[in-house]
Amino acid sequence: MSSFFSSITSSSSETNLLTARTIISTAATYAAAAAASAMIVRSFTNEFLPTDLRHYIYTRIKHAFYRLSPDLTMVIEEFEGLDTNQIYSAAEIYLGTIASPSTKKLRVSKSDHQQSYTLTMERDQSVTDYFKGVKLNWTLYCRHVENLHHNRDITATLKSEIRSLELTFNRKHQNLVLDQYIPFILEEARSKKQELKALRIFTVDHQNLYGNLNDAWVGTTLDHPSTFDTLALDRDLREFVTGDLEKFVRRKEYYRRVGKAWKRGYLLYGPPGTGKSSLIAAMANYLHFDIYDLELTELNSNDELRRLLISMPNRSIVVVEDIDCTVEIQDRNSQSLPLSGRSRDRQVTLSGLLNFIDGLWSSCGDERIIVFTTNHKEKLDSALLRPGRMDVHIHMSYCTPYGFRQLAFNYLGIKEDPRFCEIEEKIEKTLVTPAEIAEQLLKGVEIGTVLEDLLVFLTKKKESQEVEAKKREQEELKGDSDDS
Repeated sequence: MSSFFSSITSSSSETNLLTARTIISTAATYAAAAAASAMIVRSFTNEFLPTDLRHYIYTRIKHAFYRLSPDLTMVIEEFEGLDTNQIYSAAEIYLGTIASPSTKKLRVSKSDHQQSYTLTMERDQSVTDYFKGVKLNWTLYCRHVENLHHNRDITATLKSEIRSLELTFNRKHQNLVLDQYIPFILEEARSKKQELKALRIFTVDHQNLYGNLNDAWVGTTLDHPSTFDTLALDRDLREFVTGDLEKFVRRKEYYRRVGKAWKRGYLLYGPPGTGKSSLIAAMANYLHFDIYDLELTELNSNDELRRLLISMPNRSIVVVEDIDCTVEIQDRNSQSLPLSGRSRDRQVTLSGLLNFIDGLWSSCGDERIIVFTTNHKEKLDSALLRPGRMDVHIHMSYCTPYGFRQLAFNYLGIKEDPRFCEIEEKIEKTLVTPAEIAEQLLKGVEIGTVLEDLLVFLTKKKESQEVEAKKREQEELKGDSDDS
C-alpha cells in the first residue's frame, strides 16, 4: 500500500514539475514575444513617426502607468520660457553632491572662476535621495527637438536639446517635498555654488557708474592666502570673530522676524601693521564672500553711493579702509564729509553715509558685511560707532606672545625653540606689530640665525621706544614749566 501511495506521489510530483515547466516555458515565450513586439514597435515608431508624435505617444503611455501607481512625479524643466528655472539649476548642483557609487555617468566641469570641479548628472541617469526617511528618485531626461533656422535665403535644420528632471516619490509626501525638500535643495545648492566660485575683489568703475548698474563694479580674482589659521590673532579673539560670523549667516529668519536688515557692521581699529587688511581677507575666505572696496574720496555725491549700494550683490563684504584718513567726519553739526580737492556741492554727506550703513537704503540687499578700518578710533564721530552701524569693534593690537608663536609656525614651521621664552619676554615689553615680526622672520633661511636676529631687532626696538618716551616726557615737563 505504501509503495502504491509512493508511486502516486512520485507521479503527481513529476506531473506538477512538468506543468510548472510548461507554464514557465509558455510565459517565457510570451515574454520574449512581448519584448520582441515591443522592440519592433519601438523600432517602427523611431523610424517612421515624427519626434513630436513619438514623444506624445510615450508620454501618454507613461501617464497611463502613473494613474495606476501610488507615486507622484514632478517634472522640472530647465527653462520656463526664456528664463532659467531656479529649481532645476539648484537640483542640478545638489544632485552632483549626492551621486551614489551606482551612478554610471557624471559630467565634470570647471570654469575660470571656480576653485574646484562641478559634478552633474548625465542624461538618462537616476539618483536616489532620502530626506527625513522619504525615498525620492531623480532622473534626468533629455530630448532633441528640431527647429528651422532661417538665415537670409538659407534654411537650416538645427537640433536643440530640452532637459528636464523628474522627481518621483509617494504622493502622500507631496507637502513635505514642496514645503521642506525643495527649499532645502535651494539652500544647499546656494551654499555649494558659493563654495565653488573663485573669490573676487571689486572696485568702482566710474565710467559705468551711471550706465548699467551691473557694470558699476569691476573685479579681479582675490587670491589672498590669509585665513584664521594663519592670522597672528589671540585664540579668544579668533574664536569670537569666527563664532560671530557663523551666527550672522545662520540668522536670516531672526533678522526678518525682528525687522532688521540682514547685515553686520565691523570696525577694525589699531596701529598700522596689526593685520586689519589680513583679517578682512580671512573673513572673505572663511565665508566665501566677495570683497567690494569702496573709496569714499572718489565719489561725488550721495546718489553715487546709493547706486553702488544697489548694484552690490548679496553675500558680500563692503570695505571702507582708513576712514579717518579718507574723510573728515568729526563735525557732526555740518552734516558733511568734505572731500579733499572737491567743491562743497560735490561731496558725500554724513547723513548719506549713515543711510548707507543703517538707513532705508541699507535694506537693499541681504547677508552683507560692512567693514570699516581706522588707525585712530578716537577721531570717528559717535554717530558712526553706535550698534547697528558698527556692531562689532575689534581692536587690532600689537603682537603678543601667542601671535608670535603663530607667525613662527607660519614662516619657520616650528612650534617650539629654546629662544622662544626670551623672545616672548621682549615682545611683552615692546610695541611691535605682527607685520614687523613677519618681516624679520622672512629675512633668513637658517632658523637659529633668524631667531637670533629677531632678538637683536626687539632689543633695539625697545631701546628706541625708551628714548622716544623720555624725549616726550622732557617735552611735556618743559611745556608745563613754560606755562607756569
